[in-house]
Amino acid sequence: MNSIDLRSDTVTRPTAAMREAMLAAEVGDDVYGEDITVNALQVRVAEDLGFEAALFLPSGTQSNLCALLAHCERGDEYIVGMEAHTYKYEGGGAAVLGSIQPQPVPQGAGGVMPLEVVEAMIKPIDPHFARTRLLCLENTWMGQVMPMDYLAQARALCDRRSLGLHLDGARLYNAAVASGVEAKDITRHFDSVSVCFSKGLGAPVGSVLAGSRALIERARRWRKVTGGGMRQSGILAAACLYALDHHVERLAEDHARAARLAEGLRIAESVKVLGQHTNMVFIEVATQHLDALRWHLKANDIRASIGYLPSIRLVTHLDIDDAAIDRTISAFQEFKP
Repeated sequence: MNSIDLRSDTVTRPTAAMREAMLAAEVGDDVYGEDITVNALQVRVAEDLGFEAALFLPSGTQSNLCALLAHCERGDEYIVGMEAHTYKYEGGGAAVLGSIQPQPVPQGAGGVMPLEVVEAMIKPIDPHFARTRLLCLENTWMGQVMPMDYLAQARALCDRRSLGLHLDGARLYNAAVASGVEAKDITRHFDSVSVCFSKGLGAPVGSVLAGSRALIERARRWRKVTGGGMRQSGILAAACLYALDHHVERLAEDHARAARLAEGLRIAESVKVLGQHTNMVFIEVATQHLDALRWHLKANDIRASIGYLPSIRLVTHLDIDDAAIDRTISAFQEFKP
């Protein structure tokens, strides 16, 4: 019986065909700018998303960090959602390493920040305050896709108030596939975008930051400063290129399986389905039953992120097929604490 891992789409493993592409990759020294495959990936992402340049980095956390460091200086500020990944789950890197102050804003439905609240948070030009330089959005957020009209309104606000606009697009392609649009239709509103390849796209490592040529040059320096300069990294970039060619459209399969999983769990007695968005299903289980559920799923060789809170996130991805969905539904329906 194969193990089923629903903790995150970061657990995906490269396919045999992706491994072959990695093995065949032409490589060079990327710190010198000489890795042919890395350069090809950077050009491809920049062109696909409508930017002048792009930069390959080891992780999404470092990609977002380098974006913030490239947009802002010491004593500057970025406005960000209170539950956003760049604020809550990236170790406070912008503050720790860049002396950049975050200004968190409570998020509403779908993870959007009310733009009137965002505007009210912009500081006046006064030495008492940090200088507001940047607004950061995340799409998808908790699997939810930001409305296209909201992105346009955020762009208009940033233009009016002379702010940069950065997108944590770790799951950008999930948002594009779910919306039935090209990724560049989303990214055209932004000054910079970070895209992760090691989640639903199935590559083992890597993110790409895209932006203007000047911004990417600043980010390149910060990549080196923060320890992200890699050498023959074309082996990793080849996996990302393969993912762009073969794993984008198939994200719709992950979304469909998540919808089927949510439907099946709705008839499980001990589970309440809170919602399903793209490749994520959110359920609630009584706190006193969490330990029992953890052991029940382990007995069925199913892994889920069960902590101390009643809410649980289940994530479908490249390694979850229809049989895995069937087994998971059956396991939850059999759970009777």
